[in-house]
Amino acid sequence: MNPSSQPRRAQPLEVTEWLNTDHPIELDSLVGKVVVIYAFQMLCPGCVMHGLPQAAKVSRLYPKDEVQVIGLHSVFEHHDVMTVPALKTFVSEYGYNFPIAVDKPADVGPTPITMSNYAMRGTPTVILIDKAGSLRFQRFGQLTDMQIGSYIGRLLTESGPDHQDLSTTGSESDTDGCTSEGCKA
Repeated sequence: MNPSSQPRRAQPLEVTEWLNTDHPIELDSLVGKVVVIYAFQMLCPGCVMHGLPQAAKVSRLYPKDEVQVIGLHSVFEHHDVMTVPALKTFVSEYGYNFPIAVDKPADVGPTPITMSNYAMRGTPTVILIDKAGSLRFQRFGQLTDMQIGSYIGRLLTESGPDHQDLSTTGSESDTDGCTSEGCKA
């Protein structure tokens, strides 16, 4: 994010189904909490090896009344095998218990709606939304546990309208296709 830009309101998630929650989650209902969204695909090596385990750690580490973790299954390839029944099995086998949304497919093209609305470059993508409901950080590729912890900690301690940019230190993967770091759309 550009330090001179003002944070913008996070866009709603366009979802067809939710796992691990009894009711759909609206981002507006989470104002007052830091929201951490992990966009993933279950066949993305970087998501399976790094992003989702990190999401599970964040979900366990922070109090539920302060930080809400949401998984966002954003399928832009291999649509025929990354179905909701397969996702349910995947989530159960790995023991993920944080809420997971299924990104709504687009009417045209392979990229689902929320992924397009947030201009995601691929998976894994981490999105951080502050307590006021503003999009504060978005990154394609991996973050270290120290980085994500630092960013969440900074957002948790904010109390006013003066927002510092959350740094984009570190590199993003520029490779095509899927690698151990992620899958590029």
